[in-house]
Amino acid sequence: MFKSNSNVVYFLFLVIITLVGCSQKDKKSSVNKEQTTLTYNLPPPSIISETEREQINRAVQFFYDTTLGPSAFNGGIIVAKGGNIIFEKYQGSVNLDGKDLITATTPLHIASVTKTFTAMAILKLHEDGKLNIDDSLSKYFPDFNYSGVTIKTLLNHRSGLPNYLYFMEKVGWPTDSIMQNKDVLKWLIERKGFIQDIGTADKRFNYCNTNYAMLALVIEKVTDKPYPAFMQEAIFDPIGMKNTFIHFLGNTKIRSKSFDWKGREIPDNNLDAVYGDKNMYSTVGDLLLWDRVLKDTAFLSRKTLEAAYTSYSNERPGIKNYGLGWRMNVYDDGKKIIFHNGWWHGNNASFIRLLKEDATIILISNRYAGAVYKAKNLVNIFDNYFDAVEEEVENIATTAIPEVFSEEKKKGKGKK
Repeated sequence: MFKSNSNVVYFLFLVIITLVGCSQKDKKSSVNKEQTTLTYNLPPPSIISETEREQINRAVQFFYDTTLGPSAFNGGIIVAKGGNIIFEKYQGSVNLDGKDLITATTPLHIASVTKTFTAMAILKLHEDGKLNIDDSLSKYFPDFNYSGVTIKTLLNHRSGLPNYLYFMEKVGWPTDSIMQNKDVLKWLIERKGFIQDIGTADKRFNYCNTNYAMLALVIEKVTDKPYPAFMQEAIFDPIGMKNTFIHFLGNTKIRSKSFDWKGREIPDNNLDAVYGDKNMYSTVGDLLLWDRVLKDTAFLSRKTLEAAYTSYSNERPGIKNYGLGWRMNVYDDGKKIIFHNGWWHGNNASFIRLLKEDATIILISNRYAGAVYKAKNLVNIFDNYFDAVEEEVENIATTAIPEVFSEEKKKGKGKK
């Protein structure tokens, strides 16, 4: 009798444990399901040998000691392989006074590297069915009267639109009035008859910041959220980019200043409230997280990623091309460098990705340093991409907004 009762008790115990376990399991699944909508799982670092690690580190250290360190560089650098940080270093202080040292958590302006985020956000909305990249811009802004301009031609810089950095002032925008994205759109529509240099859509590649200012407005239109808020909620927070944010008019976040190569501060101007093409502050560590989430299909499908890294500007021969938000060097042997440079005021950045070798090179500086762009030569550490003597390092033509410097120099603004 006692044995039988014991069996019954044991059976009831098992039932209770099972029910509780199922309840906990369901609860855990619910939590995990909720978390997967908020958090992207990054691929784990691959295994690399100590020998390879030492070789890479030694080569980057040589670049740092001979080229980057002695320059005006004032920021951070990370070089990684398979998600493993091989080299990481920070140099200088935020205000060049030696008091507030730049560290792994110091956000700096990444200039046109911002475009990679805007582009991938658009592609994410495309995958989610919120828009189609073949849609005309006029679908979202009916008064927009430029034939053939689609979301895709904005992404690959083939829209033919003029650059707001120049045409806005030429058609009457006051130099003392702060400009926003909506102003650029409004003047494109209302003052079209006065704007020069309007090209034919999808005829040729023409790097133009207006394209990405418009894409930011598209994001706001389809999500019903301000671009900075959407980027924070949909990308920065889920990926874990804790030191990244978008600057916007009225934002109270403290921003780092920028300096020319001589260390002279470069003040903001009336273009500093336009976002989508620039105005993102981040760290080299956060950008590495961005690189990692794009290595897997957690954020975008393989098909979409391949479309982003496809060459769309083939009217001119050469290795240089542009995808959907990414610059590319495409070589005859099939090798490809995916990257984007940035330059705004004294801030400059270089974000280089080698998909085949799973290698990443990231530099950000808030004091202009041409050596930042020479980091492209580091790709030869991972494979023989080019002869550094024969191939010119990416020059002013492949940085973010090179014309600003020459234009302001002509006007005697800030760059003396």
